[in-house]
Amino acid sequence: MTSPSFKSLLAGALLVGLLVEARSSPRPNLHTSRSRKPRQQWDKRQSNDSDRACDATANALSTEAPHDNIWDGLTQDEVVGLLEWLYQPEQGLNLTVTEDAGAWDNTIGITELLYPNKTEALAYLDDDGPLPPRYARVGVFFGATEEPYIQAFVAGPLPVSEETTIAPLDYIYTKGSGRVPNYDADYLAAYDYKNSVAASIADITQDLLGVTVTGAENDTATLSGLEPLQQEGDRIIDWVGFWVLPTNGFDDGTILLGGMWIKFDITGRNPDNWSVLGVVYNDIFYETLDELRAAWKEPGFVRLTHAVDGDFGSTARRGEELPLDTLPAPGLVEPVKRYAVDTQNKYVSWMDFDFYLASDRDTGLKLFEVKYKNERIIYELSIQEAHAHYAGNDPFQSSTAYLDSYYGLGSTASTLVSGWDCPASATYLDTVVHENSFSTPHKNSICIFEQDPGYPISRHTTSNYVTVTKNVQLVVRWIATVGNYDYMFDYVFSLDGMVEVKVRASGYIQGAYYANNEEYGYRIHDALSGSMHDHVINFKLDLDVNGTANSLERVEFVPHTGTYSWSSEPRNTMKIQRSWVSNEDEAKLNWAPNSASSYVVLNKDAVNLYGEYRGYKIAPNLGTPVYLTVQNSTNAQRAVNFATHNLFATRQKDTEPKSVAAWNNQDLSDPLVDFNEFFDGESLDQEDLVIWFNLGMHHVPTTSDLPNTVFTAAQAGIAIIPHNYLLSDPSRQTSHSVYINLTSGAAEASVYGGEQSTCAYNLSQQYTDLSDFPISEPLRKWPQGYAGGGS
Repeated sequence: MTSPSFKSLLAGALLVGLLVEARSSPRPNLHTSRSRKPRQQWDKRQSNDSDRACDATANALSTEAPHDNIWDGLTQDEVVGLLEWLYQPEQGLNLTVTEDAGAWDNTIGITELLYPNKTEALAYLDDDGPLPPRYARVGVFFGATEEPYIQAFVAGPLPVSEETTIAPLDYIYTKGSGRVPNYDADYLAAYDYKNSVAASIADITQDLLGVTVTGAENDTATLSGLEPLQQEGDRIIDWVGFWVLPTNGFDDGTILLGGMWIKFDITGRNPDNWSVLGVVYNDIFYETLDELRAAWKEPGFVRLTHAVDGDFGSTARRGEELPLDTLPAPGLVEPVKRYAVDTQNKYVSWMDFDFYLASDRDTGLKLFEVKYKNERIIYELSIQEAHAHYAGNDPFQSSTAYLDSYYGLGSTASTLVSGWDCPASATYLDTVVHENSFSTPHKNSICIFEQDPGYPISRHTTSNYVTVTKNVQLVVRWIATVGNYDYMFDYVFSLDGMVEVKVRASGYIQGAYYANNEEYGYRIHDALSGSMHDHVINFKLDLDVNGTANSLERVEFVPHTGTYSWSSEPRNTMKIQRSWVSNEDEAKLNWAPNSASSYVVLNKDAVNLYGEYRGYKIAPNLGTPVYLTVQNSTNAQRAVNFATHNLFATRQKDTEPKSVAAWNNQDLSDPLVDFNEFFDGESLDQEDLVIWFNLGMHHVPTTSDLPNTVFTAAQAGIAIIPHNYLLSDPSRQTSHSVYINLTSGAAEASVYGGEQSTCAYNLSQQYTDLSDFPISEPLRKWPQGYAGGGS
C-alpha cells in the first residue's frame, strides 16, 4: 500500500476543516426583528418609504462640546477691541491705519489667537483647571526706520481690560527673539525700479521675447522676482524674470516664461543706490545692459523661441468627446448625516471619534483633542509648512524655494465648490483671517462628510458563508490655493480606529524656459520646460497614547538567517526587529527601504491582556515618502531644517510649538525657528512626545501636467493606526455588515441592524446652485466704521 500523496492529505484536511466549519461557523448575533427573512423586511421598508425624499442637508445633527474650544480664533469683538487698544498712542507702536500707510509707516499685520500652552490646556481639559486666558499674537511691520523689520508681540488677556498688556513675543522662537528684518518693505518702489530697467531694453525684449514691460497698462509681460530674496554677503539680491501675460482668459502665466533674467542689487531703502548686476539670455551672462545690447546688435546673435499663450494653458473642455461621457457621472450620496457638529465650538463627533477644529492665517486647519473611545489619542494634528524647492539651469528656478506659510495657507483657503470639491450634502464651515486691520471670512472653506471609499473594510469567503463589512469614513477637507498651486488636505477617520492624513496638489506648474534646461526637466511645449521641484509638507503630530508618558518603538522587517530546534540546517528567512528611539539625537528618521519599517508611539506602562504595549503605529500609506532632495540648500539655508528627513521625534515643550515660523524666509541664515535647535539629546523614554512628519512629492512635470497637474498623480499620505491598542478590530461594531449562509441550499442573507436607505433621492441635490457662490471680501475692523457682519 502506497503512502498518500501530499495533495490527497491536503484535500482531506480541507474537507475536515469544511465539515467542522459547517457545524461551528459563527453566526451573527442578529436583532430579533431581523433574525428571519431580512430581505423581505428590507423590501417592505422600501415600499413604505420609497415616496419619502432623502435630503441629508435637512437632517444635520447637533452636539454639544464637552469644553469650550480653547483653540478657536479671536472673535469679532476681541479683534475690534484689540485693534482699538493697539492704535492708542500709549502702546508706543506709532501705528498708521493700513489704508493710509506707505512703506515708511508702522502698520499692524496679523492679529490672531496665540494658542494656549499644552500644559495649560491639559490642566483645563483633564484636571478641571481654569479656562486658559486668551492672548493674541500680533505682528507689526515697522517701516519708519532705515532698517525696517517685523516684530511679533503677545497681547492680552482678552477681551481688552485694565489687565491687558503687550510685550515682545520671544519664547516660541529658537532665535530667542520674535524680530526679523523686512527686506520686502519697499516692494512697490522696487517694482517700479525694475519696470523702469525693463523699459530701457523694451526694444530688445520685444525682439527676443516677443513682449515688453514698461509699467504701462498695455504691457504684454510682467516681472516676477525671487522668493525668498537672496543674500550675497551684505547685499540683497533679486533675480527677476519676464513672464508673458495670459491672453486666453485663464491663469496660466506661470507656464509662459520669457527666457530672460535680470540680476538686481536692491540693498537699502534708497532706490538711487540700487543697481543692475547683469542679464542672462540663452545661458549667457552679460554683466551690463550695454553689454547685452552690444551683443544683440551683432550679426549671428542667436534668438530663441518666443513663449506664446494658447489652448494648452486653458482648463476648458476640449478634444474629442469621450464615449458616453455626457451621461450623468457617479456621485457621493449621503442619505442622512451620521455625524454631529457643534458649529459654535467647531466640535465634531462621529462614531467613536470626537475632535475640535481650529484655523489660523499661517497654516490653516488644525485638529485638537482627538479622542477615540473617550480617550485622547492626539492632542494636536496640524500643518507646519508647505515647502516647494525648485532647481533649474536659469537663475530664477535655481534660486526659488517657497515657504508657503509666509503667504498664509489659511489666508489662501479656498471656498469649496459644493458638489465638486465636496459632496453637496457635506457640512460646510467658515474660517476667518485677521490681518492688516481687516478680517476676511473664507466662506465654506472646510467641509465634513462621510464617504464610502469604494471597497469594503473587510470580507471573507468560504464554501459555507460570505461575510462583508461596509467601509465608511469621515473626511474633513480643506484646500489652500497658494498662487499657482492648489493643495487639498484631508483628515480621514475610519471604523478601525485609523486616522489618515492626505495631501494632494493640483493647479498650474511653475514652468521653466525650455532652453538649456535638459538636466532639470522635460520640454513639454514650444518654449516650456517642466521645472523639477520637491514638495515637502511638514506636519505636527502630538500623540498622547494612554496618557502623555510615551516612548517610540521602531518595528522593522529584516532578513535573517537562523537555526531552529526542528531544522538541521540554517534557514534564510526574516524576522521582526524591535528597537527604541531613546533620545532626540537618534530621532531624525527615515523610512526603511522596501517600506520595511514603521514607528509606534506607546506607553510602556500600558499593556493589553496579552502583555503587549498598547500604541498607535505611524506608517506611509499613499504615494512615496519624500524629504528634500537638496542638501544644505543654498536657497533656503537653515529655514528648511524640518525637511531633511521623513519624520522626527522630539520631547514636547511649550517653547517649541511649531517647527517653523512664517517669517523664516526673511532671514534664512538666522530664522526665527531653526528646527535643528529642537534636538538637544533629551530622553524620549516615557516622555510627552511629538512626531513631525513630511509628506510630499518629487515632481518632474511632463506634458500630462498641462494645463493643470492632476490630484491623482500628485498625492501622499500617512496612516496613524491602532497597534495592539484594542483586543480586536473595532470595525466589528458596525451594523453595516452582511452574512450570507451558503449551507442551506438557497443563499440566506442576514444583517446586523444597519438600515439601508430606501427613500427617494433627488440627484439634483448633488449639484447646488453655484450662482450664489460666496466670495471672500475683507471687512475693515479698524478704524471704527465697520458695518457689521460675522467674522
